[in-house]
Amino acid sequence: MLKIENTEVMGWEHAIRGMRNPKNSWEKTDSYPAVDCGKCGKIEREDICKKEDRDCTGFECFEVGPNDLKLMTTLRNAGTDHRKFMRMITVYLDITAPLYWWKEFDTYKVGTVANSCSTMHKIADKEFTLADFSCEHLDREPYHRNWIESVIVDEDITSPHKVWMTPFDVLRCTIKMLNAYRENYLETKDKQDWWQMIQLLPSSYNQRRTVMLNYEVLANIYKSRRNHKLDEWHTFCDWIESLPYSKLITGEKKG
Repeated sequence: MLKIENTEVMGWEHAIRGMRNPKNSWEKTDSYPAVDCGKCGKIEREDICKKEDRDCTGFECFEVGPNDLKLMTTLRNAGTDHRKFMRMITVYLDITAPLYWWKEFDTYKVGTVANSCSTMHKIADKEFTLADFSCEHLDREPYHRNWIESVIVDEDITSPHKVWMTPFDVLRCTIKMLNAYRENYLETKDKQDWWQMIQLLPSSYNQRRTVMLNYEVLANIYKSRRNHKLDEWHTFCDWIESLPYSKLITGEKKG
């Protein structure tokens, strides 16, 4: 599971101005600030949008003109040494994703900044629920797809009862254990209880981070992760394709 919210892209005007510095070709710039008209919903609500009572705050965008887009595309295709303008197009967003995905995202250290919700300080703030974990692929049946027997919890062969658990059951038991130690910790503030939560927390736990990156970083991510086996990377790359002038990131599709 991966959720993206509060996306904001900025720096177009500065990036284009800097892009044209090497040849002093600023007079050829044909881009301009604009408003993404219709996105505010005023016309849908009132059937009219009068200039005197118009408030377009939050719906500003930037229109890249044909001349600037042509130069951008040429520089983009020439390689990283020539497309420095892409490092100046900044993207802010909030990402909620499992820890196992964040571990891979942390590969991208150059040109990125992230502020995360803290498990160290806030792990006991709320009760753990299934919604806090990415578990959509966990088996809920007692047998795996290859018909290999699941783990037997009670391995005593003399016991008349054997308890079979699916991977999904194991997560639910883990959540119950986490909540038990959470309750103890809230009551006693015993650091040993806190350690149980910290070291037992599964990598499927979802963490929210506010991230800053740029178009050059996104181009590297898209190239490396578009066909990755993790579904979360597919969701992230789909989001990249939805960004303004995303072909600067993804490149022109052949055919």
